[in-house]
Amino acid sequence: MKLYKIAVLPGDGIGPEVTKEAVKVLNKLSEIDSRFYFETKEFNWNSEYYLQHRRMMPENGLEQLKKFDAILFGAIGDPRVPDPVSIWELILPIRKQFQQYVNLRPIKLLRGLENPLKQEVPVDFVIIRENSEGEYINSGGLMFEGEKREMAVHNTVMTRQGIRNIAEFAYEYARENGLSKLTNATKSNVMSYTMTFWDQVVEEVAAQNKNIAYEKYYIDALAAYFVQRPESFHIVLASNLFGDILSDLGSAIVGGLGIAPSGNINPKGTFPSMFEPVHGSAPNIAGKGIANPMAQIWSAALMLDHLGRKDLHDAILRSIEEVLMEKKVLTPDIGGNASTVEVGNAIISKLKME
Repeated sequence: MKLYKIAVLPGDGIGPEVTKEAVKVLNKLSEIDSRFYFETKEFNWNSEYYLQHRRMMPENGLEQLKKFDAILFGAIGDPRVPDPVSIWELILPIRKQFQQYVNLRPIKLLRGLENPLKQEVPVDFVIIRENSEGEYINSGGLMFEGEKREMAVHNTVMTRQGIRNIAEFAYEYARENGLSKLTNATKSNVMSYTMTFWDQVVEEVAAQNKNIAYEKYYIDALAAYFVQRPESFHIVLASNLFGDILSDLGSAIVGGLGIAPSGNINPKGTFPSMFEPVHGSAPNIAGKGIANPMAQIWSAALMLDHLGRKDLHDAILRSIEEVLMEKKVLTPDIGGNASTVEVGNAIISKLKME
């Protein structure tokens, strides 16, 4: 039997509250499935750590995390620490150094949730976002600060290898999951260098996967189609910035950020992958016990799927849907008055293996 070693980084704000519930779900699964063994180690690397040590994690932090099979991440962000510090000194170093070049975000309308668009259509697709380069590169600078001619430059970097890696992953994901169409999110009509290059490489990969339908939309039109016909998508492939924006829009049309999970994946398994909810640290409700833990619990389910236990992923998702369908124990963001702990306990009470 394999022992899964999981690093837990609860983070800031509501992160520790929702992460605690996700770990409770994992513990329950280990009780009801004798083949599932895991151990966790918690790392309190967050904004409080930064205020004490002037860094978001120890100098050897990445070396410590390398030893784990996966990372379960809560949320980061605190008004006392500038966002560029917390992001560029914690989340992005993990994503980039561990070559987590895939950001996977399911956009699925779960049973028991009403479609905010009031449409009677099934919504079930995935956004696959390039996660290591593109627009989120620390390349640029300021010139002539404080002068009338002050200017800022931020570079976008796209490499053939980076684009090809994410496109090949997307097509492999389509094959493994029985999906028959890939949609390319682009803006090559005006971003004539980077996005034209993106389209070129994506279409080279598409030509090698002709059994899967290919379509291309400019991101502004695609955002409208998310609202008008979300049921028409299977896989949406996007650059770092475009994928970030589209995935929040996608989350909004299936119930909100309190439900939305994500995975930062190293497909080759050379480093651990990291799983986190899409929502932020929500400092305005931190400590009130009303944060929705479903996104974090679903993120833990994605982690289990990545580790080869799709059956455990499916068990968690069924439990979440049962709680949603009963409509008895829900947090305020989705129309209830239950606490974070009560929702976590309700999901645990539904857990069973089929």
